[in-house]
Amino acid sequence: MWATERQRGATAAEFALCVVVFFGALFFIIEMARAMYLLHTLQEASRRAAAAAAVSDFSDPAVMASIRQAAVLRDTPGPLLMGAPITDAHIRIDYLSLARASNGSMTLTEIPTASLPACPVRARIQCVANPHGASCIRYVRVRVCAPGGSDCGQVTYQPLFPLTGLSFPLPQTITIAKAEALGFQPGSTLCP
Repeated sequence: MWATERQRGATAAEFALCVVVFFGALFFIIEMARAMYLLHTLQEASRRAAAAAAVSDFSDPAVMASIRQAAVLRDTPGPLLMGAPITDAHIRIDYLSLARASNGSMTLTEIPTASLPACPVRARIQCVANPHGASCIRYVRVRVCAPGGSDCGQVTYQPLFPLTGLSFPLPQTITIAKAEALGFQPGSTLCP
């Protein structure tokens, strides 16, 4: 009888050790799967936003907000499903010109917000007049950046289970798409 009580105690101790190892491995596997999901979803978010921004009115803040929200699979502002800390505020949309350098080489140059054309019609006129001008939108670049700040800071992965200890900077996802209509509709009126 004394041996069976010792056996029960040993079984309980072995079970406790196995459960800790099992759940530790399970949480680590779930966390790694979520990290992989997030990496792939961020690339898809930047691709979706670039495709939408290439054909949408860049001068309308409501349209730009809806593009950012749709990129993180939402209809309203908020976080990406199972993708905290990523929100629609992390989607940065930039417009690029294709500038010709003095040696004849072409470089993509970000157009500052203050230098963007006032509307799609004006953008079309500027590009027809000078396709390599500083305010001719030729490409759209979408990046996933830390919100706030002028530079595109990296976003740190936020673990679902803090005990796993996973914390690393997410790689920056960048998608560049050729600017298409940019919201231009035939018959649109010229903005001031």
